[in-house]
Amino acid sequence: MALSVVLGTLAALLSTALPAQADVLICDQYGSATVQGRYVAQNNRWGTSATQCINVTSTGFQVRQADGSVSTSGPPKSYPSIYNGCHYGNCSPGTNLPMQLSAISSAPSSISYGYVSNAVYNASYDIWLDPTPKTTGVNQTEIMIWLNRVGPIQPIGSRVGTASVGGRSWEVWTGSNGSNNVISFVASSAVASWSFDVMDFVDETVRRGMAQNNWYLTSVQAGFEPWQGGAGLAVNSFSSSVNAGGSGGGDGGGQNPSGCRVSYTTSVWTGGFTANVAITNTGSTAIDGWQLAFALPSGQSVTNAWNASVTPSSGTVTARNLSGNGQIPANGGSQSFGFQGTYSGTFSAPTQFTLNGTPCTVA
Repeated sequence: MALSVVLGTLAALLSTALPAQADVLICDQYGSATVQGRYVAQNNRWGTSATQCINVTSTGFQVRQADGSVSTSGPPKSYPSIYNGCHYGNCSPGTNLPMQLSAISSAPSSISYGYVSNAVYNASYDIWLDPTPKTTGVNQTEIMIWLNRVGPIQPIGSRVGTASVGGRSWEVWTGSNGSNNVISFVASSAVASWSFDVMDFVDETVRRGMAQNNWYLTSVQAGFEPWQGGAGLAVNSFSSSVNAGGSGGGDGGGQNPSGCRVSYTTSVWTGGFTANVAITNTGSTAIDGWQLAFALPSGQSVTNAWNASVTPSSGTVTARNLSGNGQIPANGGSQSFGFQGTYSGTFSAPTQFTLNGTPCTVA
């Protein structure tokens, strides 16, 4: 639930996702690790002081220890999960989120869960929407997809009816936790694995007036909310991607290019640097709205930028066009931006760039 973000994950600002090649056991309250070089798995124990540990695997994670319990009439004790996008400033590697809803053509996702019977919990997706391209802080609307619930628990708010979404029938609940609005879709029986389009639920949320098409999708998360116990729960596998190519807009999102090239030129001095970045559209279709994602090497931080907004300030960052430079003509058209930053240790440049989700060559 969103309260986990409000109360707990403020501390995630201090956590950095560590690469996970072999299995990694995480017991830190807000510890996280990368999965497949694309997603972030997070322990996210926010509602209890009791120990919780997750074992991050090459495809997901398993809850190894989940001590303590909280009242089922209140919020859960944690949200161990895996996500694509940005969560309190911690963005998954190479993500093209946030992206404007009108610029998204599809957002396919798949999940395989491992359930237990000796705990009280839900298994849920947590999808965040906001009027602005936020990479940190509380978003305005939260979509929850409950694929399983065990025990006497219920979503925030009240049941307002049913809906058919993604070829399934769901109970629909709406409410507010005091910080953001929540719409929950609850399955009638446990769903152990599923492949679907996140945008089906986003579109239903827009239809119900809880979001607008000029808002942004900021993250797609999947995991568990345990109230009691939870050891043995597992996300066996997870995938999430967001494809651009909707009606578009002038401030983010846009079409996937068929080809792109990036030139990254720097001026470096002790403790500081500037970077000038040129994006060339080598494809045959013009781009309307661009987002360039890349990972800043460890120790580097952005202090200011021009001709683009660059967020967050460190880690995996995304540069987004401003209102007047969102067009990149086909067959060699280009746009450029720059930023100033600080660094510690040895300076190096990013080596990989993705434009609207498409990998680019580096000049």
